[in-house]
This record gives sequence, structure tokens and C-alpha cells, in this order.
Amino acid sequence: MKDLQNKAKQYALKLLSYRGRSEKELKERLIKKGIPEALVSVTADYLRKLGYLDDVSLAEALKREAIERKLLSQAGARQYLLNRGIPRDIVHSVFLQEEETDRENAKKYIRKKIRMRENYPQETVRRRLYNQLLRRGYSPATIVAVLKDKNINQED
Repeated sequence: MKDLQNKAKQYALKLLSYRGRSEKELKERLIKKGIPEALVSVTADYLRKLGYLDDVSLAEALKREAIERKLLSQAGARQYLLNRGIPRDIVHSVFLQEEETDRENAKKYIRKKIRMRENYPQETVRRRLYNQLLRRGYSPATIVAVLKDKNINQED
């Protein structure tokens, strides 16, 4: 029993060394590895006490990554966190809906992509950008407002 407990801890630490994982993700991986659920809970408690398993700090980091690096909208970033196994109440507490942040990120995304689309007709570019932003989770109202902005090609 003690040997299996050490194996579970070793495997969990190995998984966490690759990247941050939510408690749900870690438990699923341990169960998939064939570790009994009771031992999985004990291992998760142990890692939580050591500070290696913290869904709130992981949610903050993933939010920052989703918004700044992936240029997702607030809604898209929320979905990204939920897909990573962060509990809904933690996601809700981490996010404060900020429409202005969405607009700024949408503008950055458009500036990034518009250079690649200079050879296409203007209407085609607008349609494609609209669809790309929609897939990234931006609201239609935000997309229309950003696409109407005349200063979109100017750097801030």
C-alpha cells in the first residue's frame, strides 16, 4: 500500500513538472493510470498542502495566457479555463467582465492578422476577421464595433 502511495505521488509530481494542472485534470490522470480513487484523493490533498495543486493560482495564470497570448475574449478565456478543469465558481471569481479589455484584444488580433490579408478584397477581409473573432469568443457587438473603428490599422 505504501509503495502504491509513493508511486501515485511520484507520478503526480511528474505530471505537474510538465505543466500546471487543475485538481480535476490530475485526478483523472491518476485514475487513468490505475490508481484507486481513495489514494487519488489522499495524493491530491498532499499536493494541495504542499502548494503544488492550487486551482485559483492556475486559473489566474491561464486567464492571463488566454487573454494576452492567445488573444481570446473574456468569454473565450472562461471556456478555456472550464475546458482545463477549473471549477465554475473559481472561474467566475477570477473573471470580471471587462468589455474594454475585449475590444483592445480584438484590435490587437485584427492588427496581427490584417497584414496577412492585404491581397484580398476589403469585404472578404472583414467577413473573415468577423468569423475568426466570433470563433475566439468575442460578442458580435464587440466585433462590429472594432471592425467599424477607423484607427484599426494604426499602432497604439
